Amino acid sequence: MTLTRRKSIESLLEQASHSDLKRTLTATSLIALGIGAVIGAGLFVRTAAASAEAAGPSVVLSFIVAAVGCAFAGLCYAEFAAMLPIAGSAYTYAYATMGEFVAWVIGWALVLEYALGAATLSIAWSEYLNNLFGGRIPYEWCHSPMETSLSGVHGIINAPALFILAILSLVLIKGTQESATLNSIIVAIKVSIVLLIIALGWQFINPANYTPFLVPAAVPGHEAFFAHGWGGVLKGAGIVFFAYIGFDAVSTAAQETKNPARDMPIGILGSLAICTFLYVVFGHVLTGICNWKEFKIAGKEASVAYAIKHYMPGYGWLEILVTVAILAGFSSVMLVMLLGQSRVFFSMSNDGLLPKLFSDIHPKFRTPYKSNILLYFFVGAFGGFIPGSLAGDLTSIGTLFAFTLVCVGVWILRKKQPGLDRPFRTPLVPLVPILGMIVCGAMIISLDTRTQITAFGWMLIGLIVYFGYSRFHSKLNTREVPAEAPVK
Repeated sequence: MTLTRRKSIESLLEQASHSDLKRTLTATSLIALGIGAVIGAGLFVRTAAASAEAAGPSVVLSFIVAAVGCAFAGLCYAEFAAMLPIAGSAYTYAYATMGEFVAWVIGWALVLEYALGAATLSIAWSEYLNNLFGGRIPYEWCHSPMETSLSGVHGIINAPALFILAILSLVLIKGTQESATLNSIIVAIKVSIVLLIIALGWQFINPANYTPFLVPAAVPGHEAFFAHGWGGVLKGAGIVFFAYIGFDAVSTAAQETKNPARDMPIGILGSLAICTFLYVVFGHVLTGICNWKEFKIAGKEASVAYAIKHYMPGYGWLEILVTVAILAGFSSVMLVMLLGQSRVFFSMSNDGLLPKLFSDIHPKFRTPYKSNILLYFFVGAFGGFIPGSLAGDLTSIGTLFAFTLVCVGVWILRKKQPGLDRPFRTPLVPLVPILGMIVCGAMIISLDTRTQITAFGWMLIGLIVYFGYSRFHSKLNTREVPAEAPVK
């Protein structure tokens, strides 16, 4: 019973060819899926946060650093996704290259990325919905029991968060094509509004807001290495990295793609390229309209709406559109996160590492409906009853960890099985995987200690589950099916 036992590439390919999941997605659908995950909290919330906490106007460089790390990892993801068109993303790739234990660690880390990320966004969605309604939703019905208003009102349940999670879960149960169609509509709306803000806001840019471009160490509260200068740029990259999980989620839908060998690389790298361009331009406009220091206090919440209200006279109507775009953006990101998490659990269940119900397929809709239902209750427990601040940067650290191991996996597989058919090949191996590991590792180090400790605690829980259940129920252990046979 070894921790390094691996599933063969042949068995994974056979498993993909006998999948019960319906293949409906195209390259265009995948790009929209990626953009749907990327453009949301990162653009409308994390831009100002990274600027205020570490990078100042050089947050545009933070987006570029994060994109470079994503590009290296994305090239590695593209090779795996084209070669192994099967649900599970980084988890599945690790199972074939580094063994079951590392695969489990990645699968467990992806819970931080997807499930807790969706919960955090549902809470933010609730806040912006209440803002759109002018604060008419009673405090106790849009906050967790752990929160109390300034007037002493205690929260009961975050009902709007549970509502949006329920709607999106039902959409996912209905079918992946329906989910992709809804996502494409949302993407079109929010991208249009982002372009509108860029076009209208450009004339209100004050060049003085870009000086100094890098945050000086002399600014109070920015004395630490990762709070000013190039260190601040790196920390800013770690903060905004939350926004770059889109192309990772694209890879989880490989088993539902019509032509994964061609479409997966296009979907992964295409969505990354489009979103990086929009991020850099949007960050430039936002920090040019409003001085980054104002995002620390006065403009900390609803930062984009704050900048429009105070520095774009005559465009008050744009505030409402921004709020609508944020609600749409959060919805599409949650949709992709819930899709990604259910597909990772689908693969882990197929391998015996999780109970079988996570891989049960609906007889009509051909989706893992039981997994979607259970995920709703799990994610809803956080969204409805826990403050959003508890999630923090856990989504980013889980994503970065998975990206790092995918880079390692491509390098290992090139060494061990160089003759495998690779419809898409990562260029300059091992240089690209090594650079991916270095950039992603540096961003992990730049995140705050509390986030690192919390993530470590989550991984300890995962080890208990693995050694208490998964190791003994693994199909490679019980031999319910041979390692070389299709796992259904």
